[in-house]
Amino acid sequence: MADLIIRPTAKFLKAGAILAGVIFLALEILCVASLNASVGSPLIMIVPLLVLLWPASRALRRQYTKAVIAGDRLRYESGMTSKSTRTIQLNKVQDVRVDQQMLQRMFNVGNISIETAGEASRLTIPNVDDAQSLADEILNRAQHGAVQ
Repeated sequence: MADLIIRPTAKFLKAGAILAGVIFLALEILCVASLNASVGSPLIMIVPLLVLLWPASRALRRQYTKAVIAGDRLRYESGMTSKSTRTIQLNKVQDVRVDQQMLQRMFNVGNISIETAGEASRLTIPNVDDAQSLADEILNRAQHGAVQ
């Protein structure tokens, strides 16, 4: 089977960038409309930049977070300057759970939690597109690896 690469969704990043753009346009219109009244300050244009910091920081975090299913292993890597890697043997996967909040359900996004045999902690991959299908694929690959 081909390697499967899982990354957090970009849907919320796009929404944040759109929100920053709308705020920028609204403030631009406000500044142009109040040009003669000398109401407002050019410093007000810092607000969209501050709003844009949220999706920008999330985009960086998304870029350096991924899970790769290759062969009989799942490897989860996160971090930009310092990296953390966790490797799980798929034949030890006992449970794959999908948690979705209301907003996540609206956008078909969810958090996948993987529990393995012999470990007390869960591995959680947050904000994954089509989480239920992905959870089913992880279980299928785990069972396929156990059969071989």
